[in-house]
Amino acid sequence: MKTIRLTAIGEPLEEQDVAMPEPGVGEAVVRVRAAGICHSDVHYRAGTSPVAHLPITPGHEVAGEVAAVGAGVRSVREGDRICVHYLATCGECEYCLSGREHFCRSGAMMGKHRDGGFAEYVLMPARSLVPLPDEIGFDAGAVMMCSSSTSLHALRVGRLQAGETVAVFGAGGLGQSAVQLARALGALAVYAVDIDAERLRLAEGSGATAVNAAAGDPVAMIRQLTGGRGVDVALEVIGLPRTMRQAVQSLAPMGRAVLAGITDRPLELDSYRELIGREAAVMGSSDHLRSELDLLLALARRGSLDL
Repeated sequence: MKTIRLTAIGEPLEEQDVAMPEPGVGEAVVRVRAAGICHSDVHYRAGTSPVAHLPITPGHEVAGEVAAVGAGVRSVREGDRICVHYLATCGECEYCLSGREHFCRSGAMMGKHRDGGFAEYVLMPARSLVPLPDEIGFDAGAVMMCSSSTSLHALRVGRLQAGETVAVFGAGGLGQSAVQLARALGALAVYAVDIDAERLRLAEGSGATAVNAAAGDPVAMIRQLTGGRGVDVALEVIGLPRTMRQAVQSLAPMGRAVLAGITDRPLELDSYRELIGREAAVMGSSDHLRSELDLLLALARRGSLDL
């Protein structure tokens, strides 16, 4: 089968022919109908976030159809429309059994630890396959498996409650989903922070208040918009120490800043003024959970998430 592979760090991807995967016990082969390009793929190619081995087939935003199943698989059948939870997990360790499978002791991510979806077919455990409703296209299903699911998980890590306020730093792929999902989860107001006017226009169309960081200090703007209070949850999906600190600085008392952007540079905070004095919290958010994907797809089916 044809694949697009990363063969050397910093070099162009290469088209290669590799053997067709065969499903083992509990596994399924998926015919890839859509595979998204995530910013993480850029990090893998650059070496900022190292892959497990080379060559490797990138791609962890995947939707398609079940092409074959291995022994013992009952959850899906050949021909089913599915999207793929990008973590291959054991299903047996304490993290898997407690619903925190993103910390699985043997967990392997498509495109980073094992071959991913830039291919005609991809092999994954059947437990990682999620039914894709007929109303949702393969392209949208693929996108939801990373950018949207990462945003939903981050908002849940931030313990967002109905009636609270949210600032989303970065109105790109993750940010557009985060704006819509925050509204769907009951946020009273959502502020989208970016320097790109078109991205801010799109966020406004989803119900956000635009904060143009190219026009001034976004923290001061958020303070003004909230009557000096700040926001309850600030989500940073860019991966810059500057915007991470701005997310913390925009918090109200007892606020939670959730960092999902990837960077290799350190973050410096004023522990008293920015954290202790406000009893604020800074949280990291990594990946997402299989259990969150059913909610995500349900929100998309009812129109709360427009991709």
